Formats: sequence, C-alpha cells, structure tokens
Amino acid sequence: MEKSTVIGLILGIGAISTGMVLKGASLSALLNPAAMLIIFAGTAACLLNAFPLAQLKKFPKLLKMLFKPPQGMDKPAISKMFIELSQIARREGLLALESKLTEVEDPFLKNGLSMVIDGMDPDLVADVLALEIQQMEERHRSGALIFSQAGTYAPTLGVLGAVVGLVAALGNLDDIEKLGHSIAAAFIATLFGIFSGYVLWHPFANKLKQISKEEGERKRMMMEGILSLQAGDNPVTVEAKMRVFIPQDEREKVKPNEVSADVAQEAS
Repeated sequence: MEKSTVIGLILGIGAISTGMVLKGASLSALLNPAAMLIIFAGTAACLLNAFPLAQLKKFPKLLKMLFKPPQGMDKPAISKMFIELSQIARREGLLALESKLTEVEDPFLKNGLSMVIDGMDPDLVADVLALEIQQMEERHRSGALIFSQAGTYAPTLGVLGAVVGLVAALGNLDDIEKLGHSIAAAFIATLFGIFSGYVLWHPFANKLKQISKEEGERKRMMMEGILSLQAGDNPVTVEAKMRVFIPQDEREKVKPNEVSADVAQEAS
C-alpha cells in the first residue's frame, strides 16, 4: 500500500473541508449534483475525445497502481543476486545459471538471462533489453498523460460550470436570497474543477512518472548485471557496477565482504 497517496487524499479533502468551515461556508454546499456532473462527467468526456478507448481501459489499473505500486526486487537485492550469479558463472560457466531461472519471477530479468544462457550475441541482447525498457517507459508515459490531461481539463470545466451557474443565477435577479444561493452554487463547480485538477489528477500523473522512473532504473540495473554476466566479469567487478545504481544511504546493505574471500582473491 502506498501510504503517501492515502495520506495526501485525506489531507487534501480535510484541508478544503476545514477551510470552508473556518470561512463560514457550509459543507452541504458541496452536495451539488450539477457541479459534479459538469466536472467529473465532463472530464470523462474530454478524455474520451482525447484518447483511444483501448488506452482509457487501463485507467482503473493505473488508479490502482497509485495505491499499490508493483512490487519488485529492490536495488540491494538485485545487487546481491547478480554477485551470486557471477560467482556461479565464474565457477561453473553460464549454462549453470539455467537451474536458477526457475527462481526468477521478473519477466524482464528472466528473458535477459535466457538470452545470455542461449548464447545470443551481446549486442543483440543489449538492443533487445534496451528496447524493452524504452517501450515500457513509453507505455507508462502514455498512462501518466491521461491523468495530466485530466488535470488540464478539469479546472477549465470548472470555469464553464461557473458560467452555467451564473446564467441560472441571472434568472433570480428579483429574489436576492435565491440570487445569493445561486451564485454560491455556481462557484462550487470551479472548486471541484480546481481541486480535482491540482490535488488529484496532476499529482497522480507525477506519481506515476516517479513509479515509472524507479522501475526503469531497476531494469537498467538488471540489464547491466545481465551484460556483465555475459561478458564474464568477475564478482568484484559486478559488485562495483551494481553499487553505482544504489543510493549512498543504501549501499551499506550490500557490503563488499559479501563477495566471498576466495572469489575476490581469484579476481585480483
């Protein structure tokens, strides 16, 4: 569970609600079906006009990802794994890694190791893995674009909702009390539009980009490890390459002495 998304939603809704109460506005004013229809149904209509249906079908999956990002191996675990694999490959050869494939769950990693074990050309392996990362990032970019575009449309629809509300309010010029209520209701659409655009959709798009960036970094780390195995790098070299991808404050989780002393001595 991505706690920051839940906390952000609660804090955002709480801030608006508390602010309205402190300003003397009634929370019941938010119960405006017309404003909700204009903003949320209108935003959905804009997205349908802007994106193919096949792409929009991924919206629920993307929304779920904001609360439960895909779980994969963290960078220290990836480093440890490749150090171990390099030790096996150095002692027994690349074909010995085939027995380890059943333990690999990540499709990207499994595919890369399979190509290396099958003896494919190093340049081909590098090109295939790089292309797979590129395509993944493009898919993720398209998903984040749905939310960023929704964030662009919603505030504008809020202005449209306010205009519609004011047109209705002009019909009550002879009744000051009704006029006041109508004007207040007119701006609820603007509130919904700005809130959904800048508290929900734009931040959601940014979080999806961050999730994609982290996944891309892990896959590039795996790619470097796979190519190192194919090149026959010794465990010490593999460890040095892996540590480059790990933030300084996490590098202590992968200590140099994790490479066995006899292998390190052999590598030297």
